[in-house]
Amino acid sequence: MRKTFPLVLTALALSAHAAAQSGRRIAPPPAPPAPVVQPKADASPVGDGFYPGNAPTPEAVAGYVPESVLGREFQSLNDGSFKLSDFGGKVLVINLWASWCGPCRREIPEIEEVRREYESKGVEFVGLTAENPETDGERVRRFVRESRLGYRVGWIDRQSARALMRGHNMIPQTFVVTGEGQIVKHLKGYSPGHTADMLRDAIESALPKKSGV
Repeated sequence: MRKTFPLVLTALALSAHAAAQSGRRIAPPPAPPAPVVQPKADASPVGDGFYPGNAPTPEAVAGYVPESVLGREFQSLNDGSFKLSDFGGKVLVINLWASWCGPCRREIPEIEEVRREYESKGVEFVGLTAENPETDGERVRRFVRESRLGYRVGWIDRQSARALMRGHNMIPQTFVVTGEGQIVKHLKGYSPGHTADMLRDAIESALPKKSGV
């Protein structure tokens, strides 16, 4: 009987402790900070006709337009041809696009708007499409006429497209290039409401700085 009484006291003490513990309120952990939402780029995946499996060239990885692309002769949309090296010393905006690409079609008016703003500053804009000039020529020309594009448009070949796309199998892609051939901005896809401002910022950073500024 004497041994039973201490055991009963011990059990009562443990029960009281557990009851006290159960009455505590444990504060929930603080909620994690809301993630920063970046503008979502709208892009069209590259199909069989637009050079899948691209591997970036060493120059592109280093942030420069490859010499093979600068010196490549591209067929103009209507007549003649041109090279990107023809615009050496100028800030150059290169847009890879296709007339069947929905994001490309929505983006082009913004690019044309920025082109008009920087026309007086000598910034050159070039649109390059990888469509087939023999089978898609009339469709591309009609779209360019309807869009009233004021910049040069040409056909890009498979090798040059691979070198520029830097392993990203999507269009549109847009490059802002300094007069020395350095890529200061590479936009992948179209960000509605943001693409034009990103182009402006990149062009301003690529333009030569005035002395004393």
